[in-house]
Amino acid sequence: MAADDLSKLLPTAKQVMEKVALAEAEKASEAMRQKAKADAEKKALIDRFTRASGVSEEERLKRAAAIIQRAVKNGLTEVEIVRFPNVLCTDRGRAINNDLEAGWEETLTGLPKELYEFWDRQLKPRGYKLRFQVADFSGGVPGDIAITLKWG
Repeated sequence: MAADDLSKLLPTAKQVMEKVALAEAEKASEAMRQKAKADAEKKALIDRFTRASGVSEEERLKRAAAIIQRAVKNGLTEVEIVRFPNVLCTDRGRAINNDLEAGWEETLTGLPKELYEFWDRQLKPRGYKLRFQVADFSGGVPGDIAITLKWG
């Protein structure tokens, strides 16, 4: 076999390592693009959840009834209604994570606070329960908070 044929068939170790480095650089670039996209989506979610929702009490009651009816139809006794980033709590979810330490509800802001207040006014008197809990521990610290509506 001629030397030219061999170099076409089998690249040098240096050439292989260059290809590996290029592939790893592309993976790193893709990971950075994905992280940037996820960060932008999270920021948009936080921005949306920070502002008042503008949903009327009547519309919120209709939405709650639809969620409950759909869950009951599926044989459920509870349903997670939303997850939100812990930055929507003034203490980043610490009080919620500590077995709902006294006054934890005062740490809520934005939409989570609206939902809690709606539950307190409309659903609690009808026997519904609301559970707030840390649903994610990314990096060993409280992350997203889940709100679950229960009736069973």
